Amino acid sequence: MSTSMTPRSSVPRQAGPDQAVRGNGHGVLAAPPGVPQSPLEESSRRSRWVVGLLLAVALLWTLVPLLWMLLSSFKNRTDVTSATPQVLFTPTMDNYRNLFTGSNNLGPYIWHSVLAAGISALLAVCLGALAGYGLARTQMRGKKHLAFWIISTRMAPIAAVVVPLFLIFRGLGLIDSIPGLVLAYLTFNLPFAIWLMSAFFAEVPASLEESALVAGCTRWQAFRTVILPLTKSGLVTTFVLCLVFAWNDYAFAVVFSGPNSQTLPIAASQLVTQTGIDWGQLTAIGTIVVVPMMLAGLAVRRWLVTGLTLGAVTGE
Repeated sequence: MSTSMTPRSSVPRQAGPDQAVRGNGHGVLAAPPGVPQSPLEESSRRSRWVVGLLLAVALLWTLVPLLWMLLSSFKNRTDVTSATPQVLFTPTMDNYRNLFTGSNNLGPYIWHSVLAAGISALLAVCLGALAGYGLARTQMRGKKHLAFWIISTRMAPIAAVVVPLFLIFRGLGLIDSIPGLVLAYLTFNLPFAIWLMSAFFAEVPASLEESALVAGCTRWQAFRTVILPLTKSGLVTTFVLCLVFAWNDYAFAVVFSGPNSQTLPIAASQLVTQTGIDWGQLTAIGTIVVVPMMLAGLAVRRWLVTGLTLGAVTGE
């Protein structure tokens, strides 16, 4: 006995009333054209519009001042001090040229900032990784209180520690020196690095290093070859944030630095005098201060975003 298979018709069937809704790609069922949208879809669209509007406002709030500072750095004195904003103007490099000629040579200030901020950020990451790993893996009573005490030293106001540090640095001969600035920046960057790195290490399963120990690795080898590569985003995030904090610091620099160690924020403050403010050079030096950190953030944005969302915001 044989049965014959009847082929299905290739003509598409018309959608019935019960099939009038379909997915819109955003997890919300959307009605076809001509059919009124559901309240859920209306609410979703409204939420997306509100979020987009808030992001646009935040973007304008952040970028417009930076863009205006960049434009003003290429204006002459008349255009910068004009009562009406000058959008169309003839650009000039005089402001930047004046920063590197004569008595306003900005080169030493840039070099001091690079040395002090770079070395302090590097030391903060190295020491913070070691201390953060120990804090994340050690099981003891009061561990959370210890972690909070470490980060609370970062929350202390700078005015509370400036005088004791100044007396210590003066006794050690560290005033007006790059090592003095490095240590001053490290006093605030190191607690932040320890707290941040301990959160990253806590996200790594302990079974991974246990497997490395079983395979014959020492604790240091397991830390160096297994744990550190897995927390690369955390290391980059911590380094960039510590670098930005040290690069932009003014309070420590104005107290502990001198003619042989002054940084860029000090050079910017020297343009504000009793006789007036040179707005052209001030916006030029502001651009020089801001642009390197923006470029550094853009260069490592992939690791920076991953690090900030992986576990750095959880803390201990």
